[in-house]
Amino acid sequence: MQFPRLLLVRQSFPNRAIPDIAAEARRQLSAADFAGRLKPGARVAIGVGSRGIHNLAAIVGSVVRYWKDAGMRPFLFPAMGSHGAATAEGQADVLAHYGVTEASMGCPVVSRLDVISLGKTAQGIEVFMDRAASEADAVMPVNRVKWHTDFEGGIESGLFKMMAIGMGKLAGAKGYHTHAYKMGLEAVVTSAGRQVLASGKIVGGLAILEDANHDTAKLDAIPAEDLERREREDLALVKTWMAKIPTGVDILVVDEMGKDISGTGMDTKVVNRSVIGAYNPWPNTPVIRRIFVRDLSPTSYGNGLGIGMADIATDRLVDAIDWEATAVNVLTSTSLGGAHTPLHYPTDRVCLERITPTVGKFDPSDVTFGWIRNTLELTRLALSENLRAEIERNPALAIEGETAFAFDAQGNLSTPFRS
Repeated sequence: MQFPRLLLVRQSFPNRAIPDIAAEARRQLSAADFAGRLKPGARVAIGVGSRGIHNLAAIVGSVVRYWKDAGMRPFLFPAMGSHGAATAEGQADVLAHYGVTEASMGCPVVSRLDVISLGKTAQGIEVFMDRAASEADAVMPVNRVKWHTDFEGGIESGLFKMMAIGMGKLAGAKGYHTHAYKMGLEAVVTSAGRQVLASGKIVGGLAILEDANHDTAKLDAIPAEDLERREREDLALVKTWMAKIPTGVDILVVDEMGKDISGTGMDTKVVNRSVIGAYNPWPNTPVIRRIFVRDLSPTSYGNGLGIGMADIATDRLVDAIDWEATAVNVLTSTSLGGAHTPLHYPTDRVCLERITPTVGKFDPSDVTFGWIRNTLELTRLALSENLRAEIERNPALAIEGETAFAFDAQGNLSTPFRS
């Protein structure tokens, strides 16, 4: 089968990157004066998650230094619900991969799964907190604020979600997702987050906002009493920065998916697919008719949640999945369709040849293709030559070269996005 040539395209987004991450973190934390709320020598538990947050180690390291310079005793704990296969060792390993270790941060990393109950909300939701964090004098979540992959709301992914699901570990994550069947996840996260705040343990949080280039664009140190209002404002802001694929395509090729890229392996609001496989559920998002995923990110640690969004995949991706780790995540989140296995074949060529005739076009040269490295990296992408006119009409797009679907002797592709 012959495929259309590809145009290598650069998509321009405003550069909002903070030039000095450490200095800005220090400025924000000093202005919020979290330390002024505690006695010298207080133990401070800093919650850190499992997403692929840019500059995470630098940001967390700055938080640790702030507390140590103020005469406090900080420690880090994983606040990632059931991720890391819901084991203490697995969650510590996830943090270590992001450069967050005792040696690099200069403070202990306490990874445990046991929790305490913080009582029930007015809606009857029992709320949990990591036991080690609850025994500290104060708790501070550090997390990226962004859109959630399953719903639209005023509170989605961020500090509230970390306080609820992340700090609640496996026990909390299970209960919250069960309540979400009736209440919706936004209502559950908001209600549980308020209960955590009412415990008096949260001194404040550090919100991280990233621009469309995946650079740290804003750090916001928010006191506990202002957390909900400011997180809502930060979410509304970051939604205006969101990167998208610039045009609809018949077939989207994705080099890699994984939990380090998105909570659902691929960002649903980029590929316009729900985690359970519903086609094009998000308005004002380009229509994607078929998705071909080539590999699982090695830093997903075998978690293949989100594979169910793909229409076709390689055998090597399926073989790389740790089905136990994936099962823990999908059973906890109750999104069972996220682990459904798509059609899969030995090589990239076979996958493309199988999926191309399914988009309603007789001539393969009429099929439109897009190719991305992953759903976090949308600055550089490849689009098929038959989209040239549309590309040239878009001032945010620049054609940097041409290539082809070039297959090696084994029938596999080499990504154009390595450099």
